[in-house]
Amino acid sequence: MSQNAEPEMRLDKWLWAVRLCKTRQQATDACRLNRVHIGGQEVKASRFIRPGDIIEIRQDDITRTIRVEQAIGQRVGAKLVEESMTDLTPAAEQDAARHRREERRLNTVHMPVGRPEKRDRRILDAFLEHMREREK
Repeated sequence: MSQNAEPEMRLDKWLWAVRLCKTRQQATDACRLNRVHIGGQEVKASRFIRPGDIIEIRQDDITRTIRVEQAIGQRVGAKLVEESMTDLTPAAEQDAARHRREERRLNTVHMPVGRPEKRDRRILDAFLEHMREREK
């Protein structure tokens, strides 16, 4: 930490503590892959942040803009996250991300994984037998 009284915290640790990343390794990887910017500049995971810093982090469908309110080092409960950061992400960006998630959900085909159960196997066998008879 620096000489001044203003608290500082490593960026990767803070991203993990305020639940923007599930693990510190994911926070470190986001920095390494240039998905995190402060003041428009790419930053390393070891950079110290201070209250008032504006962080942009690109996650799956959205680029979130966050203002640091508190430099905390311990992971906090979801209800306490609001004390440590302010989400400045524009509503248009949130709506676009919501639309992209919904579109992806609708375009995904969900297939059962593994062997078919007995009932499913019987239905499949009957269908295949029917198709063989049609070919003859």
